[in-house]
Amino acid sequence: MNAVPAHLDHLVLATPDLAATVADFTRRTGVAPAPGGAHVGRGTRNFLVGLGGCSYLEIIGADPEQTGPHGPRPFAVDGLTAARTVAWAVSPPDLDAAVAGARARGYDPGDIRPVSRRPDGTLLRWRLTDGDTQHPSGLVPFLIDWGSAVHPSASGLPVTPLLRLSASAPEPAELRPLPAAVDAELPLTEGPVALTFTVDTPHGPVTFS
Repeated sequence: MNAVPAHLDHLVLATPDLAATVADFTRRTGVAPAPGGAHVGRGTRNFLVGLGGCSYLEIIGADPEQTGPHGPRPFAVDGLTAARTVAWAVSPPDLDAAVAGARARGYDPGDIRPVSRRPDGTLLRWRLTDGDTQHPSGLVPFLIDWGSAVHPSASGLPVTPLLRLSASAPEPAELRPLPAAVDAELPLTEGPVALTFTVDTPHGPVTFS
């Protein structure tokens, strides 16, 4: 099994304190994440780091400049007590075909919905699935299609190459078929629910979970 899943799009590291987590990432890796943008109306902001190729890391947390979101903040950041890797996404060559294929294998990755925002005045549009609602652990990837939008990894991000991605779950045998249904590989062992990644840095390999 590959240490890095095929068609990996991005990892999501959510945090209750965005500034502190960005500073910690910088200290541990020697690489400073780049400001991404605010998710207006959703109460969050992100910072980005390239993971090599067409993959990247999103560090997301509450935006102190937004007074109140219209609903729950993404990735349940309000309920976190520490930074945690909460999700990963893959970008299949054909999103519609990938969803249909997964359903034919007995796994429903969720409906495809359009998303858009204007991080710097330029309208970005993409499509994604809502992910696995039956196993909301973040261990099963959601699917994304950037369409004609410029991919975040192509925007001159600082890079810490991804060396490996792995996970653990109390009953891994139940989850193993689900990433496979969307042609995504993830080493999965028995243990507490956790998604762990290791990046190569000027300070050597560094692991986050």
